[in-house]
Amino acid sequence: QVQLVESGGGSVQAGGSLRLSCTAYGYTGSTYCMGWFRQAPGKEREGVAGIDSDGSTSYADSVKGRFTISQDNAKNTLYLQMNSLKPEDTAMYYCAADYSDFGCRAGRSPDYYKLDYWGQGTQVTVSS
Repeated sequence: QVQLVESGGGSVQAGGSLRLSCTAYGYTGSTYCMGWFRQAPGKEREGVAGIDSDGSTSYADSVKGRFTISQDNAKNTLYLQMNSLKPEDTAMYYCAADYSDFGCRAGRSPDYYKLDYWGQGTQVTVSS
């Protein structure tokens, strides 16, 4: 059974930074993607950043140049470094993983994402 556990959320003022972590337990196999998603109240879930099975990264236009996704395979941990945070970044952030090459790519329509595993989410609040 795969379990994804996120941490690192919190409250920060606009312009600040946060780093989210997501540790995967019980994951097997070498072909998988991982990604970060967010959902604000009243809005659809958005694919924020993703890593393909070959390590290629993708970002939603709204976070390009501010967010960086990375992965430490030795620790089975996915990170999201978020800089220059804006109030519109306020949302619940989720990490996800899937046994596919490209299923976690960011910036796609919500219908695109049919991912196998999701974390419980961590709240990020950015005040102006």
